Amino acid sequence: MYKEYHTEGNLIKQLIDLKYVYRPDIIDRKTLEQNFKTKFEELNRVRLSESEFLRLREDIIKSDVFEASKFLREKQYFLREDGTPLHYTLVNIKDWCKNDFEIINQLRINTENSFQRYDVILLINGLPMVQIELKKGDISHRKAMQQIVDYKNEPGNGYANSLLCFIQLFIVSNGTRTLYFANNKNQHFAFNADEQFLPVYELADIKNNKINHLKDFTDKFLPKCTLGEMISKYMVLVQSEQKILVMRPYQIYAVKAIVDCINDNRGNGYIWHTTGSGKTLTSFKASTLLKNNPEIEKCLFVVDRKDLDRQTREEFNKFQEGSVEENTNTETLVRRLLSTDYADKVIVTTIQKLGLALDGTYKKNYKERLEPLSKKRIVFIFDECHRSQFGDNHKAIKEFFPNAQLFGFTGTPIFPDNATYKIREGEYETYKTTKDIFDKSLHEYTITHAIEDKNVLRFHIDYFKGSQNAKPGETVAQQAVVEAIIDKHNAATNERKFNAVLATASINNAIEYYRLFKKVQKKKQEDDIDYVPLNIACVFSPPSQLIAQQGDQQSQKNAADIKQLQEDLAQEREDNKKNPEEKKQALMEIIADYNDQFGTNHTINEFDLYYQDVQSRIKNQKYSNKDYPHKNKIDITIVVDMLLTGFDSKYLNTLYVDKDLKYHGLIQAFSRTNRVLNDTKPYGNILDFRFQQEAVNQAISLFSGESGGNPSEIWLVEPAPVVIDKFKKAVEALGIFMQEQNLVSEPQEVYNLKGDAAKITFVKNFKEVQRLKTQLDQYTDLNEEQKSKIEAILPNDTFQEFRSSYIETARQFQERQRKEGENTPHEIQQLDFEFVLFASALIDYDYIMNLVADSTQQKPTKHKMTKSQIISLLKSNSNLMDEEEDLTEYINSLDWESGQDVETLRKGYDTFKDDKYNKEIASIANKHGIQTADLKKFIDKIMSRMIFDGEKLTDLLAPLNLNWKERRVRELALMEDLVPQLKKLAQGREISGLAAYE
Repeated sequence: MYKEYHTEGNLIKQLIDLKYVYRPDIIDRKTLEQNFKTKFEELNRVRLSESEFLRLREDIIKSDVFEASKFLREKQYFLREDGTPLHYTLVNIKDWCKNDFEIINQLRINTENSFQRYDVILLINGLPMVQIELKKGDISHRKAMQQIVDYKNEPGNGYANSLLCFIQLFIVSNGTRTLYFANNKNQHFAFNADEQFLPVYELADIKNNKINHLKDFTDKFLPKCTLGEMISKYMVLVQSEQKILVMRPYQIYAVKAIVDCINDNRGNGYIWHTTGSGKTLTSFKASTLLKNNPEIEKCLFVVDRKDLDRQTREEFNKFQEGSVEENTNTETLVRRLLSTDYADKVIVTTIQKLGLALDGTYKKNYKERLEPLSKKRIVFIFDECHRSQFGDNHKAIKEFFPNAQLFGFTGTPIFPDNATYKIREGEYETYKTTKDIFDKSLHEYTITHAIEDKNVLRFHIDYFKGSQNAKPGETVAQQAVVEAIIDKHNAATNERKFNAVLATASINNAIEYYRLFKKVQKKKQEDDIDYVPLNIACVFSPPSQLIAQQGDQQSQKNAADIKQLQEDLAQEREDNKKNPEEKKQALMEIIADYNDQFGTNHTINEFDLYYQDVQSRIKNQKYSNKDYPHKNKIDITIVVDMLLTGFDSKYLNTLYVDKDLKYHGLIQAFSRTNRVLNDTKPYGNILDFRFQQEAVNQAISLFSGESGGNPSEIWLVEPAPVVIDKFKKAVEALGIFMQEQNLVSEPQEVYNLKGDAAKITFVKNFKEVQRLKTQLDQYTDLNEEQKSKIEAILPNDTFQEFRSSYIETARQFQERQRKEGENTPHEIQQLDFEFVLFASALIDYDYIMNLVADSTQQKPTKHKMTKSQIISLLKSNSNLMDEEEDLTEYINSLDWESGQDVETLRKGYDTFKDDKYNKEIASIANKHGIQTADLKKFIDKIMSRMIFDGEKLTDLLAPLNLNWKERRVRELALMEDLVPQLKKLAQGREISGLAAYE
């Protein structure tokens, strides 16, 4: 406690040195509001009566932090008692540095339902904007975030019914490590089988060196103007998602570099930010800041493909609704360029439309119409400029707009080594680089930085050799590739939790692979009745000339769309010139199969809708099979050029490569797999059928930036033998620990561990075993000897039983935390169980029901199991924790020779749960002297109000201090607490039992 108090005192002293005003007199809700009233009156030069202030307070306090944050940043209107209008702001929104900055600590908010206290809060103009929570010890940042979020989600906490609704940022620090994150509604840390976490940030300097110590963080992040600028400029309100984003340090440095370059008129520049680092948000913020610069006539954000045009426009409009309109054609682009409307100041367009607009030979003579704009200051921001800025379009832009400033974003710059575009000057011919085009690098955040920051994943690369005599660059037979993919896919994708892309060398190859997968899988199903086929999709652009030949206006438009789509699809554009009719027929066959598989109605003439649907299904892998059955998902998408750049999905983790890749093309393709999700996705998986190890080494060397050392050690996961050795040591460490407890290292002995300390040590030890096993399970290059070695280190049956022991131990600790709350020992409170490591995408409710059906019926299947084997499997997977007790009882109650089918089992389980629930409700009602029918009616009413009237339900249950939003009413432990409380609340009301309680 002393340590926290000491840290708090030092922080306050440091903030005072930064010219904050310390206000020890602000200690509760009343003094907080009185101070705000004073600041409000000073800012708006007004004096409010008490009744006016009360009305103002009711107007500005929002239950929704997003609405409060919008309100904070806008001018507002208030009608005074004498009927005169008052136009006001809560802060000086033009110059945040000119606001009042104050510090308060140990604030107590005594709302109608709670009594909370906060460590340090920073006030801007009397409004709480930043909450700083100081922790002791080396607490996991995930756990520290969970503590804040849990605190914020407690009923009646003050964040929704007091001035705390204006909190924008949370900061947590134990002195040596400091992190921050944005405030949002419905925030939660899901420490369960579907782990999802808030984006949490570390401060860094311009070279990406971390600033972790609280003192250094305060000096860099919390000076008054810096904090004001962070909140006013570098937080983005995402209208469509009702979400607040705070930009990462490297994004802020990039935006500042562009804005400063423009303000000082210092020429052009490029931003090297790796794929997956949030370039769209960075460019959006840069363009919106430029929108308010009167010296800039237009800001054009230029992409190089139609689908990226749509994707970027949608992203921009997600950040700010209606900020960017669609440019349906070049004519629309020209009109918007000539428009003086403020809404048209920022335009998203494709390089192709821009090229047509500046083509002086074009029949509509757009160039002549744009002449009045040519000498204006125009800012061009090019996305993926390694592709779009090498050719005639770039030259046309520079010649027509001599006063323009050009900025490029790229994850993979063009250097001399990977340059392909040649320019001739007299007798000499040279290759052009990104630096040649954009003059200078303004900021760099490479994949090396991003991997070190855990913003993207490392790669595991399996160089599949086929025969032992294969040489680098040789191709593996397609039949062998298909068989290898089918054999390795479940392991590579964590039992199909994720999906994959197969990159092929040509459209003909893609077609051949598609048909071969159909053939091989059909044979496999005939040979193995239990085989579940992979859902295969294939996407490549159709021959636009054949679409155009259909003659009608819509076909002409579709053909133009496809042609534009192909601008950066060099391989597909060339392929479609040869035998276009055959390719068209093949694509029609593929789309017809797709329609049969997924119940869609796509046609080749509206190819873009088909392409969008494929992308959606890849992303929809995020849903569980229960919510979104496997039959709706795509396991593997066969491509040529598409989806290898500019496409992001956290649920795409594997790339199969039967295509020569090098330099930026290789990095772009590999980077489709490395978006961060959680510990079930430890790396991006690459299975290379061209043995391109030398090309990989060259690409890593070229794009590693100024990392020094061996970048491969950062980019690539450790080889299997190293991880197997670590796994062995982790298992040995578990065994030594068990021996120290005078127990043999067997799963059942975990239940004999004495005391919290021993159980906590087991949790930590076995979690490391599981983490390494999860990594090894997704290695596709394990040979039979290595698999045998892993099995010998810890046999799979023993490993599964240890998982059951772990989950049971974790549940016991969780139950203690629920019952004892803050009285739970500190060591238990800090445990992070990481249940996601113990979840299975394969073993879900449907899988268990099918397993029971297979095991009780007299039919041939390799899945026949005993009751105890199925129950053991059930207990070893955390995604079934909520159902485990009921399912175990139900399975034990079954006649194993009855031969029930899946549908009968499902209905039987539903009936079993209803009967059990009714008995338990009757028992509780009887215990408390309540009629069972009355209690059931009350529960039904609560359930309906939970669904339709969440706010009133919160008000009703807040005095009970139970987190009802996250727990079902039927959880009996909570109901035991609830019934006596309800009886007290119902006293004095004329009701029969509880049924009429409102």
